[in-house]
Amino acid sequence: MIHQIVSYVNYWLNEVNAHSLQAPFIYNLYTKYIQSDDNRQDFEAIEKTRKKLQNSPLLVTPANWGATSTVHPNATKANVSVIAKKGLTKPKISRLLARLMSYNDSKQVVELGTSFGLNTLYMAQKSDSHITTFEGSKEIADIALTNFEFFERENIELITGNIDEELPRFTNSRIRIDFAYIDANHRYEPTIKYFNQLLKRMHDDSIIVLDDIYWSKEMTQAWNTIKEHPQVTHSIDLFEVGIVFFKPDLSKTHYTLMF
Repeated sequence: MIHQIVSYVNYWLNEVNAHSLQAPFIYNLYTKYIQSDDNRQDFEAIEKTRKKLQNSPLLVTPANWGATSTVHPNATKANVSVIAKKGLTKPKISRLLARLMSYNDSKQVVELGTSFGLNTLYMAQKSDSHITTFEGSKEIADIALTNFEFFERENIELITGNIDEELPRFTNSRIRIDFAYIDANHRYEPTIKYFNQLLKRMHDDSIIVLDDIYWSKEMTQAWNTIKEHPQVTHSIDLFEVGIVFFKPDLSKTHYTLMF
């Protein structure tokens, strides 16, 4: 908690808005796709599902891989309602993911950490996209599958199991990834490993979004390592998430932006 508070103060002191942006690439991206939050009405049905989950009496068994959760620490069973209230990405971030996919017209998308599938549904709203999403807990994955079936989304493929084992199998294929969202094992080494595995299938116009970059010192260390990677040309810190780009025609620049 102290790390998060100190990190937020540093973020607040360094964040800038559109008036400070001069590069056309970042100004266009920020004003039209990051700051412009005008797509809320597109996802009202998904948010109704969030409310149902927040009132669910079900218990599930979380996956036992990754850093200890602050929502269900050391628990063999967790309340769906508690996870839905405290452990899911905010709608604001979910809408951002959808807008970023629109920005680079993402077709092939990877999500590490399905949870109940709300972010997946946001991203799958782009009908010409194909979302491959990975979830460690079978019981949580079953709830996500129920949500996908309810929304009749046929452009989602859910892979259940240990991401450390399943992701390498996926990235060994020849698929080109346009967009990736990493929200899985919140420790340094696995996060860096996932990034490097995904990087093999990225191209110049790909985007990776890393969730919870200030969740812990390990996650902040992972974020700092990723944004300094030689293939990363632009990085954006929005506090709750970090975004990286690989455009070779851009000089390496980091931005801390108001969001």
